[in-house]
Amino acid sequence: MTKGGVVRPIISKEFASRGQVDLGDMQSMPSNGYKWIMVYQDHLTKFCVLRPIRSKRAVEVAAQLLDIFLVIGAPAILQNDNGTESTANIISELKDFWPTLVIFTGSRDIHKARDRLKANGDIKDMLVAWLADNHT
Repeated sequence: MTKGGVVRPIISKEFASRGQVDLGDMQSMPSNGYKWIMVYQDHLTKFCVLRPIRSKRAVEVAAQLLDIFLVIGAPAILQNDNGTESTANIISELKDFWPTLVIFTGSRDIHKARDRLKANGDIKDMLVAWLADNHT
């Protein structure tokens, strides 16, 4: 949102009102065919859920998000750093699974993108270390 040319951050006031989904590239060390790690994060609490996925296809991402939403609730707004078209495709697939779902595409928060990239990189580093320690 802008006011006088200044971009103001979008502030969530409730759990599950806005969610962020990102995909981390694990292709350099796939495990059992899983090449990506999906990171879903609640905007307000920063609560994260990680899921391994085999591809970046919207239907696979949507299936994992559906499982997450059935446990913690679906957000009113879903966003990701791959743009609104990617998010719209995921939402379309979600609505195939859950026709009464009400969810909208959110605009990405450019100022937070760098922080998310670092956090996702940290998650990937922790997973790589865990995989090495557990010989998987």
